[in-house]
Amino acid sequence: MIHPGLDELQRAYRGRRVLLTGHTGFKGGWLTLWLADLGAEVHGLAQPPSTEPSLFESAGIGEVCRHRQADVRDLEAVRTAVREARPEVIFHLAAQPLVRLSYEEPLRTLQTNLLGTAHLLEALRLERHPAAVVLITSDKCYENVEWLHGYREGEALGGKDPYSASKAAAEVVASAWRRSFFPPARLAEHGVAVATTRAGNVVGGGDWSRDRIVPDAVRALAAGAPIAVRNPAAVRPWQHVLEPLSGYLLLGARLRDGADRASFCEAWNFGPRFEDARTVREVAEVAIRAWGGGSWEDRGEPGAPAEAGILRLGIEKAQGRLGWAPRWRFEEGVTRSVAWYRAHHDGLRGEGLRALCRKQIRDYLETAA
Repeated sequence: MIHPGLDELQRAYRGRRVLLTGHTGFKGGWLTLWLADLGAEVHGLAQPPSTEPSLFESAGIGEVCRHRQADVRDLEAVRTAVREARPEVIFHLAAQPLVRLSYEEPLRTLQTNLLGTAHLLEALRLERHPAAVVLITSDKCYENVEWLHGYREGEALGGKDPYSASKAAAEVVASAWRRSFFPPARLAEHGVAVATTRAGNVVGGGDWSRDRIVPDAVRALAAGAPIAVRNPAAVRPWQHVLEPLSGYLLLGARLRDGADRASFCEAWNFGPRFEDARTVREVAEVAIRAWGGGSWEDRGEPGAPAEAGILRLGIEKAQGRLGWAPRWRFEEGVTRSVAWYRAHHDGLRGEGLRALCRKQIRDYLETAA
């Protein structure tokens, strides 16, 4: 049986050479596995996993791709990866992804998120290598004024913290390189189709970063301790990791093939339905039910670094022009995430863990959008 949406993705990626930066990370690991299952030849460029445990090690993601250890802050290393992989499609996920860590390491955050993006684009320019390029930034790139409606792609960029600023700056750099060196109107000449993507707050099995509610919740639940919730009333556009990844894959396919591919060289939001932007408290409560028991407590930290109170994304553009739509509702996404962590907690590793990831991908594709 061909699952809904799978046939188009298989046609787009089977036999394609794909370069994925940040494949040792949480989102990168899931995307690497999905691309490999679609029949792509996946080349990964990244530093070692930044967490212990990690999805990359626990699920043996390195077994399904060609792994290159390098830093996107090193232009020559990025050029070498492009030259040797000769990718037809590139997904750039390598990043310092944490808001609170950006306060501790602002320069590394800027170097990785801003210069890393510039280095990838410059490598393509210097190597004169044509490719479809999907740059992953963040929903935090918008100048957040705490309004209720979802931010749309044309709205102001900004950032009150180093992480958000780095992602807004990466968007500006991408736009500058696109307009200066890779204009869509001359795509037939240079062959580099560049788009940026802004996803919501992603949950899913295999994220072990600190200061993220689901990994923090699972660590607490596994230890029999209350979940410490810093900002229980904060509203975020929560979505399972497979939601934005399906959008990235669809966008990459449209950038690579088709007479109208130049029209997709823009910014794109991938987020949940409006009503699925929920509070941190609700995430904790669903996680407790999915785990089978536990508790949470308000651990607000006076004087802690500022974080946004409300953030939503408008996804009408992706729905209307890409035909993309979210499939799993809020409760389903959190419940599926906790089920993955429970399996890991019970000892599932390697091929068994990859099989669980593949099953969740199949289940996702079989869910009506």
